[in-house]
Amino acid sequence: GKPNNPQVQVHTPPQSSHIPIHIHKPCASSRAPRSISRRPAGVREIDRPPRRDDLHLDEHAGFSGACSGQRLVAPGDGRLRGKEKKKKRRRFLMAANKEGGGMAAAVRCAGRLGVVASVAANLVALAWFIRRRYFGGDGSGGDGEKEITAAATVEASKGKPPVTTESVVNLDHGDPTMYEAFWRGTGDRATLVIPGWQTMSYFSDVGGFCWFLEPQFEREVRRLHRLVGNAVADGYHVLVGTGSTQLFQAVLYALSPAADSGAPMSVVSPAPYYSSYPSVTNYLNSGLYRWAGDANTFSGETCIELVCSPNNPDGGIRKAVVKSGKAVHDLAYYWPQYTPITETANHDIMLFTVSKCTGHAGTRIGWALVKDREVAQKMIKFVELNTIGVSKDSQLRAAKILRAVSDGYEVSPAGEASRLFHFARRQMVARWIKLRAAVKATGIFSLPDELPGYCTFFKETVPSCAPFAWLRCEKENIDDLESFLREEKIITRGGTRFGADGRFVRISMLDTDEAFNVFIERLASFK
Repeated sequence: GKPNNPQVQVHTPPQSSHIPIHIHKPCASSRAPRSISRRPAGVREIDRPPRRDDLHLDEHAGFSGACSGQRLVAPGDGRLRGKEKKKKRRRFLMAANKEGGGMAAAVRCAGRLGVVASVAANLVALAWFIRRRYFGGDGSGGDGEKEITAAATVEASKGKPPVTTESVVNLDHGDPTMYEAFWRGTGDRATLVIPGWQTMSYFSDVGGFCWFLEPQFEREVRRLHRLVGNAVADGYHVLVGTGSTQLFQAVLYALSPAADSGAPMSVVSPAPYYSSYPSVTNYLNSGLYRWAGDANTFSGETCIELVCSPNNPDGGIRKAVVKSGKAVHDLAYYWPQYTPITETANHDIMLFTVSKCTGHAGTRIGWALVKDREVAQKMIKFVELNTIGVSKDSQLRAAKILRAVSDGYEVSPAGEASRLFHFARRQMVARWIKLRAAVKATGIFSLPDELPGYCTFFKETVPSCAPFAWLRCEKENIDDLESFLREEKIITRGGTRFGADGRFVRISMLDTDEAFNVFIERLASFK
């Protein structure tokens, strides 16, 4: 209905529920008020909400204009002060609510809800930050990295089937599933979630020496070597590859002479050598290099010598044999859970892999420490041509894993629950005790002797606990131990593939507890 106040000019527009008002809106150019109609005498512009009877209503404007940030025009001949000002404001609000102020009330309510929601969101973000920084701890400090480290729920791959007393136990591959128990206990400290919009580019560090190397991964590699003391990283180029196997191929490419320079470069390693060395070297039938066998019998002028230490398969500590050769040191197992760290390696080329250090074989990440810049550049070129770089997602996950390892010693409270090398050393010692007891009980097998030494990491003398067992059969009527064990549902890798005879087999010591225990029971039953 119409208000009773005769001062208010009212025109009821057809089919409209709004009460029209006269509005001034600031002009963008001059900032002077612009009126829809001529301003009556005695009317002035104010920023306060005027009382309803002060409003000069117009049929072209509704009350909703009062809620849109526009200025209202009201008459007045002086400044409103004190209590009178408050009374007029209250009377206006009451009249506004009575005559169609529902929209204004809704806007005010929505505004309050927005403020509450904003405060709640900020509190949640603050709680998340405090939890990650002081209780979840990634140890990164203030390096500006923006990681999302919430737990992810993903469907697990099938992997290997569960092992029972009737199962075939496959210990051919060095599948490091022994480490799963440790990583289950780390929680979010080793969890990384990568949003769909991240890591989309080919490039990791355009201005860096290796354009596909993630800076986070490089930092964690250098940090881990400083912690363990197994290799010098300062002054070396850090390169990344899809496992150390790709880096091994990159090294062969980098160290070989040009294709038109004559015969291919010979590649050798002291027997027993890693079984993949011959197959990987000859796989592409390259004209740059070829496999030449046992380094102990090599008689050529120069070669590339692969020095694996501790050695795969027998765990021995190796040094280069060919003095005129170009040595490449495969240090995949030079970690304190497998062997005493007796010195800090500083060879020209050193290869490492995440799979044997932390157990994350499926991540497929390896790294190389290379002293010579030209050799490093050639290795980078090989990876560039071979796979156009290395998975950034895998590098970021590997960086997170390596950081968790270092944090377990440098950040987390004292205790072995967060210390990978202590966990793995304890597991390896227990397994080797069981294996030696079973071998002794049979009377038909033998193992290499233990190689104890003072470990600079553990600060004590510890035995060697190689990740593989080099098992020999002493029975004269068994000259193919691999086939003999296969008949007993134990899959191993025969000695002939390592440049040795068939009485040897290599057995992985890194499988699950279930698989290892079934293997020990079967082995102990042989007489």
